[in-house]
Amino acid sequence: MSLSTVAVGLALALDAVVGEPPTRAHPVAWFGRLVGPLDRSWTRPRLVGALAALALPIAAALAVGGLVAAVGAWQPFAGAVVGGVALFLTTSLRRLLSVAREVTALTETDMDAARAELRALAGRDAAALSPGETRSAVVESVAENLADGLVAPLGAFAALAVAAGLVLSSGSIPAGLDPAVAAVALGAAGAAWVKAVNTMDSMLGYRSKPVGWAPARLDDAVMWAPARASAVLIAVATLAPGSPVAARRWLDRVPSPNSGWPMGTVAAALDVRLVKPGVYDINADASLPTVEDAERAVGRVGLAGGLAYLGVGVLTWV
Repeated sequence: MSLSTVAVGLALALDAVVGEPPTRAHPVAWFGRLVGPLDRSWTRPRLVGALAALALPIAAALAVGGLVAAVGAWQPFAGAVVGGVALFLTTSLRRLLSVAREVTALTETDMDAARAELRALAGRDAAALSPGETRSAVVESVAENLADGLVAPLGAFAALAVAAGLVLSSGSIPAGLDPAVAAVALGAAGAAWVKAVNTMDSMLGYRSKPVGWAPARLDDAVMWAPARASAVLIAVATLAPGSPVAARRWLDRVPSPNSGWPMGTVAAALDVRLVKPGVYDINADASLPTVEDAERAVGRVGLAGGLAYLGVGVLTWV
């Protein structure tokens, strides 16, 4: 078993046991405090946003990768542990599924509480949402966040760790640094970079914020492959191999160039309607999700997330 696989296994175990650290202790929240001051008026907002989109994610990647490499130079296995913790902090699955199940259950018993809790999943005005529309938002959010919050950082970790392992095994690394440690360090740096890009987009990437233009465009590019990979994982988890093909029919209804893939795949696989009022309407001929539909969607997305961990674990095994 490689050190990269150890890191992936530790990240999965921490997600299963811990779920997510408190916000005040979460490094992603710390990074958000660096991004926050950008959200104001600037004379040249697009230039500021472009420079920040270039500099801040690279700084996050260097900090994480450097820490893993430094610890790994002292003790390789300790470096893998730090890399696993870093990967855990850049991914999220259990917390996503837990909140989704909670909101789904509340749509039967307390709609005011369901609408309030939905804010933890979806950034939309929930005040007038019906129970079905609220459950639609739950299904949309778990599908989209599978790509943003898990597959993207996991994929970056795998791609860089595997590539680094192949290249660095030739000996072209700093003296004293194990190639396996270097692979973990680069993989963790890649996951941190992706998470930083996504965090900047979530904070700034709105049409009303010109400073967020570059972060949003960068996030669109970064999420291209993870969104489509997530659609495939959902299709496998739902035993509906044709669902990504069916999802193509609705892509032009979704403003994002990426989120329509996992959302449309869930809609096709479970034959449910997913609607964000005034924005998009996916599979409009079907019915809005029932409680059972939403619970099934959450369960299948959880299985898709497990498949993502399994795939990355296999890729990094050797």
